[in-house]
Amino acid sequence: MTEHTTCVVVGGGPAGMVLGLLLARAGVEVTVLEKHGDFLRDFRGDTVHPSTLRLLDELGLGERFAALPQSRVEETAFPVEGGSTLVLADFRLLKTPHPYIAMVPQWDLLNLLADAGRAEAHFHLRMDTEVTDLIRESGRVAGVRYRTADGETGELRSELVVGCDGRWSVVRAGARLRPREFPVPIDVWWFRLPRHADDGATALVPSMRKGHFAAVIPREDYFQIAYLARKGLDARLRAEGIDRFRERIVAALPRFADRVGTLQSMDEVKHLDVRLNLLRRWHVEGALCIGDAAHAMSPIGGVGINLAVQDAVATARLLAGPLRRGRVTSGDLAKVNRRRRLPTVLVQTIQRAMHRGIVRPVIEGRRSGPPKAVVAILDRIPGVRFIPAYLIGIGFLAERAPAFARRSPRTPISRPTLERR
Repeated sequence: MTEHTTCVVVGGGPAGMVLGLLLARAGVEVTVLEKHGDFLRDFRGDTVHPSTLRLLDELGLGERFAALPQSRVEETAFPVEGGSTLVLADFRLLKTPHPYIAMVPQWDLLNLLADAGRAEAHFHLRMDTEVTDLIRESGRVAGVRYRTADGETGELRSELVVGCDGRWSVVRAGARLRPREFPVPIDVWWFRLPRHADDGATALVPSMRKGHFAAVIPREDYFQIAYLARKGLDARLRAEGIDRFRERIVAALPRFADRVGTLQSMDEVKHLDVRLNLLRRWHVEGALCIGDAAHAMSPIGGVGINLAVQDAVATARLLAGPLRRGRVTSGDLAKVNRRRRLPTVLVQTIQRAMHRGIVRPVIEGRRSGPPKAVVAILDRIPGVRFIPAYLIGIGFLAERAPAFARRSPRTPISRPTLERR
């Protein structure tokens, strides 16, 4: 079966859903293909930063987002000697409508965006539809081949295919685009621990003890824990078993010794193979990669989702016109690359420096806590906390919603019926 649309968006993550919504509001026929049957997956990026919160306001979705279950992180702090903490980034210093990071399960955000998209006549979301290959004609990408969960196969032809399908992108592979890989010293193991009523805390506080690095993310009903260790250790950690893993967590986070027993098996611990890479060129004729498909990010700073969303906004603004006219050139696609490459490179440069200067010395047991120079600067010049807050919360090039996509918060949105093919 062969079908036609103007733009195929591969991947129903934050970048794909935002891009689909914005293009549909521009009057572009857009079809988002998502290989899973729902959005329910644990330990995906759940940080929604001030720049993205402002974007949701501009799209008329701010009030609906605020009604979702969430917790708010107002600062990032480091533990220092004596049991106190030193604030690294104070988001309350930002002059923005939402001076905090909202911690919201990603599936809630994606369902909200799906609701908004379904209200647009030009938006189509197909779940349980996995892209298997790209269609090529006359030297350009002309669409995708797909397979549904029921085994049905088909072709969806289009003027443009946008890969928003993550670090292992099928679109990137099919377009023969190869990223430059940067060395990464760590992997991350995610899990949950109970949050007690008297725990309080609105800060994201990492723990740095010789040989152990962990980050505690306060969620509404639990703590989401990231344990960082040397890359390639997953098989060893699982072979050691849950008792030894609990010991590692207590060594990193002594204050949670009373609750690590809730971890019953290593099946509850999810491994993230951390990658940091960047495509030299984000496009070929008829296809474009954005978000993690173009640049996998380290979890350091939690900026991956928000950088991908900014990519999506820029893509919609730059390509809505060519898509409405029915012809997208390589020059049009190159504009997206030029617009978004520099902020991506700058963020990755900072992440690589943090790997070298902060994370690696801790996990190798050479230091506990952040570098003394960083501590001294933050202690003596409190105002400097604005800088990391701005870089994390807003970024180097925050994109604003284009005029065609803006809506009043009172615009009604009907509940979508997700299309399954």
